[in-house]
Order: sequence, then C-alpha cells, then structure tokens
Amino acid sequence: FSVGGGYEDQKGLGISNIEKYLRMFGLGEKTGLNLSQEKEGIIPNPDWKSRVFDGDIWRLGDTYNTSIGQYGLQFTPIQIVRYISAIANEGTLFTPHVVHGESVETRTIPLSAEHFKIVKEGMRMSVTGGTTSGVNVPYVEIAGKTGTAELGARKEFVNSWTVGYFPYDNPKYAFAVLMEKGPRSNLVGATYVMRQVLDWMNENTPEYFE
Repeated sequence: FSVGGGYEDQKGLGISNIEKYLRMFGLGEKTGLNLSQEKEGIIPNPDWKSRVFDGDIWRLGDTYNTSIGQYGLQFTPIQIVRYISAIANEGTLFTPHVVHGESVETRTIPLSAEHFKIVKEGMRMSVTGGTTSGVNVPYVEIAGKTGTAELGARKEFVNSWTVGYFPYDNPKYAFAVLMEKGPRSNLVGATYVMRQVLDWMNENTPEYFE
C-alpha cells in the first residue's frame, strides 16, 4: 500500500509508475509463447477504468488496490513464471517455448543488480520465515512469494498463488502454482501443492536441485 499509493510523508509510485514497472517485466502483454489463444491480461489504469466503468474517474483507492495485486489486475501463469525468472537471473526476460532447442528471444530489464539482490533476499526470507515457509525444504533452497486475490462481491473465493525459483544461489528453474477460485476457507492452497511437487522431485528427479 505505502509503496504503491504513499502514506504520510512517503510518496507512492502512483499508477503510472506501477504500470511502467509491471510492463517492464512483461506483465500485461503476450509472452510470445508458441501456443494459440494466449491472453494479454490486464493492468488497470485511468483509461481502462473509464472504458470499463462508464467514464468513472481513477481514485487513490484504485492505486492502493492495484499495488497489492487486487482490483482489475489479471495475469496468466506463464506471464508470472517469465517475470519470476527475470528476477532470478537479474534482468533477462525470455520469450518462452514449449519445444526444447528452439531459438529464444530475450530483452534486458534496465534495473541494477542491487535492486534485484534486495528482491531475491526478500523472496528467500519469505521461505525461511514468511508466508512461503511451506516450501522451506531441507534438500534445496527455494526463493518464493505467495499471493491471494479475493474474488466476488462477498469474497467467498480466492485465487491462491505460490511463485518462486530454485536453487536460490544458482537459479535454474522458476515456477508458478495457481489454485483458481478456491473456497476462502480452504487450507490446502498453492504452497501445499508446490511442496508436494518438490517432495516428489526429491524422490524421483533430484538432479533438478543440483
């Protein structure tokens, strides 16, 4: 909230800068994945709100809600995996492919290594003592982040996300797990599912953790 919209003496990024950085990481656009029917997603802004809500103006509350991933934000899992991988490798945004060996297009995100270091340390701390502690496994160091988007007027459902990468010190793989429109009362969310995946990999494909 404070970073996005500001609080007391702290000036917020504002919706224009929020959109700028989201798009810098390839969010709100097609990734170029070589499968049909890929969606762009939505990054809400004043023009979008005016179109969708019959001329209604953008308010500071809309910036606050957007800054925490709520309101009109819509991203696809492949967009999120691409975004997380760009954090892990510190600034290279890949065009994903489903066939191994195809030529891969990239673009560079113009942010400093120090900025990426801070984000990566935070994602590791989320696993060692935060909301992503469910994937704090002994056999590989994971960096991660959870997210929960409430759905519907009565908030009865949620989209539960767990994202991250591994190994932490030598990133090779990024992941995103989404439980779409799960009941709010459900205690088995995306982090639990990713833990099962990691445990299975440890038993059957441990080479991915090297």
